[in-house]
Amino acid sequence: MAGEGGEHWTKMIRQNMEYPAWRALSPYAQALYPWIKLEWKGPSNNNNGRIQMSVRQAAHLLGCSTKTGAKALIELQQKGWIVVTQVAVLGVKGKARAHSYELTEIALPKGLGDVSAAKGNPVPRNLFRDWRPGDDFPVAEVRTNNPCRKNGI
Repeated sequence: MAGEGGEHWTKMIRQNMEYPAWRALSPYAQALYPWIKLEWKGPSNNNNGRIQMSVRQAAHLLGCSTKTGAKALIELQQKGWIVVTQVAVLGVKGKARAHSYELTEIALPKGLGDVSAAKGNPVPRNLFRDWRPGDDFPVAEVRTNNPCRKNGI
């Protein structure tokens, strides 16, 4: 369903998609990545590092179960495509907040990311380029609110 105000698109870089870290992703993780990337507001309003995507949103976008949506988000972390910058919380009065993510192929806003020595501009970390089979990156998983399964939940 198209939104009002013109087209909204994102660029997928073929060179990045040829890295082993892309080919090791499941089809669900590959399908979810452009949806997360569509949440980036561009270089002039750089919100990288503050991009939020819940498991339920991922499942809805992919047309799959929340378990499969969660697996896709975990895979993207393991392969270095996204990094959790702020963990999800239930919050005050039950108002939840999803994980916030950094897209490692896009530079963080000035003052937050690594900078190039030449121009002082932020540079993307591209962690996926360093991924090797059997050497996954750490994952920040959503913590359960009822780990002991008490009160019939």
